Amino acid sequence: MTMSKEVKEVGKNQETIVRFDNVSFEWGVNKLILDEVSFTVRRGMKFTLMGQNGAGKSTIFGLISGLFNPESGIINVVKGVSIASAKQVIPKDQLDCTVREFFEKSFKHKVYDIDPKIDDVLEVVNLKGHTKVHDKKIRTFSGGQQARLLLASALIQDPDLLLLDEPTNNLDKAGIAHLTKFLIDYKKTVLVISHDAEFLNAFTQGVLYLDVYTKKIEQYVGNYFNVVKDITARVEKENMKNAQLQKEIQAKKDQANVFAYKGGRLRLVAKRMREKAEELEEEIVDVRKEDKSIRPFIIPSQPDLIGEILHISSFTTMKNGKIVKHKAKVSLNKNVHLLLQGPNGIGKTTLLERLASGHADGEKVKEGIRIGYYRQDFSTLNFEDTVYQSLLSAMLAGGEKLDEERMRSISAGFLITGEFIRTKIGSLSEGQKGLVAFARLVLQKPGLLILDEPTNHINFRHLPVIAKALDEYKGAIVLVSHVPEFVKQIRIDEVLDLEK
Repeated sequence: MTMSKEVKEVGKNQETIVRFDNVSFEWGVNKLILDEVSFTVRRGMKFTLMGQNGAGKSTIFGLISGLFNPESGIINVVKGVSIASAKQVIPKDQLDCTVREFFEKSFKHKVYDIDPKIDDVLEVVNLKGHTKVHDKKIRTFSGGQQARLLLASALIQDPDLLLLDEPTNNLDKAGIAHLTKFLIDYKKTVLVISHDAEFLNAFTQGVLYLDVYTKKIEQYVGNYFNVVKDITARVEKENMKNAQLQKEIQAKKDQANVFAYKGGRLRLVAKRMREKAEELEEEIVDVRKEDKSIRPFIIPSQPDLIGEILHISSFTTMKNGKIVKHKAKVSLNKNVHLLLQGPNGIGKTTLLERLASGHADGEKVKEGIRIGYYRQDFSTLNFEDTVYQSLLSAMLAGGEKLDEERMRSISAGFLITGEFIRTKIGSLSEGQKGLVAFARLVLQKPGLLILDEPTNHINFRHLPVIAKALDEYKGAIVLVSHVPEFVKQIRIDEVLDLEK
């Protein structure tokens, strides 16, 4: 893996601040996440932590932060190194804090004159409000704005090691540009989990690659695109080697059968042939499961859709803390795709919630229409259900009888196999919850699809497949997404901009 001389020298000359030595970790009972993993992080380096949904990337952050302890091995974080990470959700007991109180909780000691620091960090996450923002309560911010506050609460600490888990979720293009510049200029160490390839390539100098199959970390140096290319080439090489070995194994087995049949001394030759075949089988490299993307899929629409599915005659927005009512004239029939636009906090998610409820002032969904609602926080899923129970309820809601073979075939297309299907929804990674949510939409056969940031947490390999399925969907769609590259791949017939 190539890299500029300057970056190599930075990495070589600077001390190791985090070291994993043969670290193993289990989640729950017999759920091995890491198997004797070893890697180092040097001061001043910026690395991507890469791997399939559910591989255990967020767990590694928890181990570095001291939230979890390894089953075996040693994790050494240099004494005095400060670590900050952005949580996924604001704790419920902090929702009634003011912005100032929320940021004060980010520090162990009292910070005097914190307001200018808050202003600076809100600028980085593109969340500048009106002058009284410091006294606003956290619960008055939208879900997207709260995600930005979480990110800002890590950045304001100016830590020696910054751990960022999906930091571009809920950021629009301007927000991502602000964060990218901040990370390029940041002089300290950064570890990032993200599925936004362009964002990662702008600042990362290497990849820690967590293989979900071997439970090991492979360390690569170089920019993100080069590393991905290198990993892809390596996988292709391994697959070609496997194919060649399979041929040789089969040839040895065939020869062994022939010699064994002839009897006599040739039986010894046959035995050696079988032993050779067994040796070759041990050389076969396991195909990396994380290099699979989901299969192409179709979301069937509710049959016999006739006439108007959704009508919006008015809607409300939030501006400077005040609710403003607007008139509108939006009508969706089948096969019409609507894009809902507007900045964080204006009321997009609130409007989607009202639509999903089926009836509200100014918005009306035709009676009998099945609604498939993809929420960015996955709150439409019952976290106590197993994946099997969740998919079964979606199949029954879609008007189908239980067809376990069909259900398992669809779930396998979304990489939901083996023990995954018996796991509780609440125990899944955010990316795995997203795949379950899409599998449910396929089984549900909705007439109206409501999608709130459907790219959040989803592996970038899956996004073109999901975009194609939405593009070809024959029912009505209402979509909110801050990812222009994703939206470009979907046919959009109408746009409703809440700001304009």
